[in-house]
Amino acid sequence: MDKDFEVLDKVVGRVPDFPKKGVLFYDITGILRHPDAFKYSIDRMVELYKDKKIDAVAGIESRGFIFASPFAERMGIPLILIRKKGKLPGKTYSCKYSLEYATAEIEVHCTDISEGQNILLVDDLIATGGTLNAAKNLIEQGGAKVTDVFGVIGLPFLNYEKTLEPMCVTTLVNYNTESM
Repeated sequence: MDKDFEVLDKVVGRVPDFPKKGVLFYDITGILRHPDAFKYSIDRMVELYKDKKIDAVAGIESRGFIFASPFAERMGIPLILIRKKGKLPGKTYSCKYSLEYATAEIEVHCTDISEGQNILLVDDLIATGGTLNAAKNLIEQGGAKVTDVFGVIGLPFLNYEKTLEPMCVTTLVNYNTESM
């Protein structure tokens, strides 16, 4: 068992039958209730990316913000917010994408993306990779490049790596089922 799993698994919450019967929801709020686990997560992010050329970090609404913000501050790089449609004033890039039973749309301020930037995408949990793939599209609209994708928790059985290839995807903890 790796150290990331050992440190974080004991504080990750599990909520049965959420958002629907038969699904086990992995909840990162346990990490936030345990300052040592949260600090560990941010320290690991810095360790993983300190030697990579990353010009900015983009956090996915809303829990991606929680991990991207302290990381951006520690690395001394800009924080970019990827928001749900209609949450940002001013000119935005937008991208529609499919969810399991519907569609959604995300946006980013055009002024937050600069041509040629290397950007790290961050979310709390990576399931199918659909939202992150849409976020990549937003960043590319601005002429920047997504270098890597980071999630605290990964659900690889939902095949996010295939959706997100060829981007490098890193997670701290992986779970191989979401059913009880």
